Amino acid sequence: MSWALLPAVLVVAGCGEGQRPVARADPRNAAQVAQGQVLYERHCASCHGAKLEGQPDWRKRKPDGRLPAPPHDDSGHTWHHAEEQLLRIMKNGLKPPDAPEGYASDMPAFGGTLSDAELVAVLSFIESRWSARVIEARRERFRGGG
Repeated sequence: MSWALLPAVLVVAGCGEGQRPVARADPRNAAQVAQGQVLYERHCASCHGAKLEGQPDWRKRKPDGRLPAPPHDDSGHTWHHAEEQLLRIMKNGLKPPDAPEGYASDMPAFGGTLSDAELVAVLSFIESRWSARVIEARRERFRGGG
């Protein structure tokens, strides 16, 4: 390969200088799912539920105007979002471009706590709990991506 093409290859691969590409979430990867389960239990279950069930009345605003944590199981909307968006929200918290400017959310940013690979592992765990129906609907929605 020509060295002149290297910058273009790095941009297409999604990594810049000093960055390595991150693996995609894989709910069939037992090691990734197991690591994600441990991390989910430690960092996410207190809000999103031990069984991914979310907080009660998650669609109804609390007195402070914020929404309760949604479920990550089939009953929620997590699976409606592309993987890249979910990872961005996990890393940066729920803020623009994934929420309107000024949107108030209790979703913390885990980018300073968890590595990109650990965030992918958490998402792998979540995806491993989705039904075949949701997986197929998501595949249709993103046509194999996301």
